Amino acid sequence: MNETTPGSEARLRSEIEDLKRQLEEQKKHAGARPQQPKGPSAVTLLVIAFVLLALVVAGFFAGFLPRQRREMVLAAESQSEGLSLPVVNVVPVKRSGAQSSLVLPGNIQAVTESPVLSRASGYLKKRYVDIGDRVREGQVLADIDAPELAQQIRQAQAVIDQANSSIEQAEAALLQGRANADLARVTAERWRNLLAKGVVSRQENDTYQSQYQAQQANVEALQKAVAAARSNAGAAEANLARLNELLGYQTVRAPFAGVITLRNVDQGALVTEGSTLLFPLAQTDRLRTYVNVPQADASSIRPGQHAALSIPDLPGRKFAGEVTRTANALDPATRTLLTEVQVPNPAGTLMPGMYAEVDLAVPRKDPPLLIPGDTLVVRSDGPQVALVAPDGAVHYTRIQLGRDFGDRLEVLSGLQEGQLLAVNPSDAVREGAKVKPVSSSEKAAPGKR
Repeated sequence: MNETTPGSEARLRSEIEDLKRQLEEQKKHAGARPQQPKGPSAVTLLVIAFVLLALVVAGFFAGFLPRQRREMVLAAESQSEGLSLPVVNVVPVKRSGAQSSLVLPGNIQAVTESPVLSRASGYLKKRYVDIGDRVREGQVLADIDAPELAQQIRQAQAVIDQANSSIEQAEAALLQGRANADLARVTAERWRNLLAKGVVSRQENDTYQSQYQAQQANVEALQKAVAAARSNAGAAEANLARLNELLGYQTVRAPFAGVITLRNVDQGALVTEGSTLLFPLAQTDRLRTYVNVPQADASSIRPGQHAALSIPDLPGRKFAGEVTRTANALDPATRTLLTEVQVPNPAGTLMPGMYAEVDLAVPRKDPPLLIPGDTLVVRSDGPQVALVAPDGAVHYTRIQLGRDFGDRLEVLSGLQEGQLLAVNPSDAVREGAKVKPVSSSEKAAPGKR
């Protein structure tokens, strides 16, 4: 240690003594005058404010600015990373509704369509309707001139007269036979009494008894002849009634209300009974359409079920109908159920022969999933879709398809509801690649890019 010199020690002691004297003088002055309370001076307040401002500025530069710089760096990094990833439109997997719309093709037909034939042979005398005419039930369609039918009626009347004459002859013969039988009966009784008295021989009696039996048999034969003659007369009368009925068929009438769909004969044409088609008649106030329902939906079709018909030539219009009956059996060749759908047509807008699309509302207990058609990827190992995970990773998975609706597809297995699928995946969307998913429903606001 360094030792203190005597001169410096003396100097320190004199300075200490001076300080003590000054302190005692100050105490004396303080005791002589009363102390007054003093507030902080302006200088002190200015210093304090300056110190606080310095602390705030130091905290701003030491804490907020570095944090803001870090956030800006992170935003720039994320923006650069997002710009570097390929942008992919995605759509969620959705489940179809409880009712499925089943659209099937069909041809419209009339509920009742009948060919009008002639029951009388002759020449077409007058035609009152033409193709496209609407007729009422019982309305006269045509008249047929059948001169041969009148001759047949006169001939049948003559046959009836002959039959009646034959009946009269048979009845007269029957009366004569009964008279002969009565005479033979009386003679046979007399000879039986004489034989009992022993007046005549047994042979003579047997002769008269046989004659009586023969007369009885003759009476029975004559009775049958009368019955046969009456039957012949009845047959002749029935033939005459038939001819008179055919005479009424010279006037052709409509069997029901409908539309004449074809004119097959003209005035003066030869008409043959039962073979010449005059007019096909169709009932068009109610039409029907046959459709073939696939096996997968056959169990959901019931009579009374609602259906809607649409005609390609009548866009925007729907015609309400209902299922009236089904075959209750599948066609083994096509595995389809033949179903009849009827639709009212009071205005006559629909016509038989039209092509129609029948929309059946089919209820489903377990509705399948639906995906857009542009998400499907067809490869050699089967249909696939590109799944986009929440972190942006792409994974291709195989699916089992159901029905094809054109813009939508049913998926029976391989997906879950809510998963995101890439729309029209490009070559950049590979297995395991990172992408930036963007919902296809998002659209840019007007005026912005």
